[in-house]
Amino acid sequence: MKTLIILVIFLLAITLFSFRSRWQQPEKLIANSPMSFYELQINSLDGKPLSFSDYKGKYILCVNVASKCGYTPQYEDLQKLYEQYNDKLVIIGFPCNQFLGQEPGNAEEIATFCSKNYGVTFPISEKIDVKGKNQHPVYQWLTKKSINGVSDADISWNFNKILISPEGAWLKHFGSSVKPLDAELTNLLH
Repeated sequence: MKTLIILVIFLLAITLFSFRSRWQQPEKLIANSPMSFYELQINSLDGKPLSFSDYKGKYILCVNVASKCGYTPQYEDLQKLYEQYNDKLVIIGFPCNQFLGQEPGNAEEIATFCSKNYGVTFPISEKIDVKGKNQHPVYQWLTKKSINGVSDADISWNFNKILISPEGAWLKHFGSSVKPLDAELTNLLH
């Protein structure tokens, strides 16, 4: 009887191992070679298409945002940065709930929060995943050198920032602790 149980467990283990590749879905990359950021688009928070090609000739600062995070007050400085450099910079907020559930709201709640508390007028996208197996194609581009042609970036928490050049090229990644108005960021906006 023990031999039969061991044999069944062994066969079950082999069967599970052989089918595990079907359960583990690898990330689907959006391209096999570098591409311009302007080739991408996403839906805005209100569900309308947001095409990055509309921002050709401007810097684009991509920020994964959340409304219940210790860094949430950065919305205020992001809005100031947007107003100060609006002739050459677009900021796009990407709501994400992947870091301790700090962006639980739906689209309407996020929009109301941003407008009421921080007067946000820069574009906000639909809520997305910025890492992991369901990583949005925009963040695949932002975080994978194989796609953007410049650098990998680790989105470790809310309010990471990635700056894109006016030509649509990846420029620099800034961690959450780099404030929107820090010279480290603003000195690149020449």
